[in-house]
Amino acid sequence: MAHGSVVLCSWFGDAEVVPEEALAALTVGRNAAKSLGVDLEWIVLGPAPSGTPEMAGQQGVAVVHRVDNDGLGGATPDALVEALFQFCTSRIPRLVLFCQDFESRVVAPRLAGRISAGVVMNGVEINAPAEAPLRVTASAYGGDTRVVYEFADAPTSLVALQANAGLPEAAETPSSPSVEDFSTDLSGQVERVRVIEAAQSVGPRLEEAEIIVSGGRGLGSPDNYKWVEELAEALGGMAGASRPIVDEGWTDSSHQVGLTGRITRPALYVAVGISGASQHMAGCGAAKNIVAINKDPDAAIFRYARYGVVGDCLEILPELIRAARNRS
Repeated sequence: MAHGSVVLCSWFGDAEVVPEEALAALTVGRNAAKSLGVDLEWIVLGPAPSGTPEMAGQQGVAVVHRVDNDGLGGATPDALVEALFQFCTSRIPRLVLFCQDFESRVVAPRLAGRISAGVVMNGVEINAPAEAPLRVTASAYGGDTRVVYEFADAPTSLVALQANAGLPEAAETPSSPSVEDFSTDLSGQVERVRVIEAAQSVGPRLEEAEIIVSGGRGLGSPDNYKWVEELAEALGGMAGASRPIVDEGWTDSSHQVGLTGRITRPALYVAVGISGASQHMAGCGAAKNIVAINKDPDAAIFRYARYGVVGDCLEILPELIRAARNRS
């Protein structure tokens, strides 16, 4: 492998399929690699979902690097940082990409510190001209605005991409990627943070839902969150929530949509009793259609909504549920 490639870093845990956001990041990476005139590569740490090489070929990946080390069990941050440090110092990639999530928010900055590289989080667009500094457009102030960062001249740069940075698009010419094992020595690695009890989620992922119905404080009380769940079920979608009601224990964090929760891009997003703060919109602003239900006609959510209903959500939701269940 030649130095200077664009590399996407992924770890999937027990996932059985490659998530859409990883394919979207490969698409962004492929475009950057083409601009830079280098290869697109993919390093997968820990178990890889079935079909990973085939997915890599569809995205035009040149090499899939597998890191299968017992020390990566559970994909803990210290082990991931050390494994990626060994990879980056050995291969010296030009651009290292991450799908931004809870783990990568921890791993990417620490890796950048280890290899003395610049890092940009919340990336939404990469401009990588061959003869000019690398520029990254990122979401800022909770999604209210955009900021453009220009990397100083350095061997390696790191970018964590938001889930709405792009859509997966197959390469015009599929590749036949080689699959190479990359050996890491994690024998002396000791995790400094121990998880006493990890949150468990089963079933479909909110990030992949085509229809999401989310509730906020406008529901009034925890007992009323059931209307959100019932409408989501009637529409064949999933229930979401704003951060305030998750913090107050109305539902668990696996349902949280927003900057510090899940970043989604469904075909339909129904926001019930949600004001539309920028932190929440960062998690749903890429939805194809947003429907807002709020009794405050001046609520910020209406600025983003394609359709809006001004009224008491506790009166409107039962009617919507009835109509959804009776639709032919």
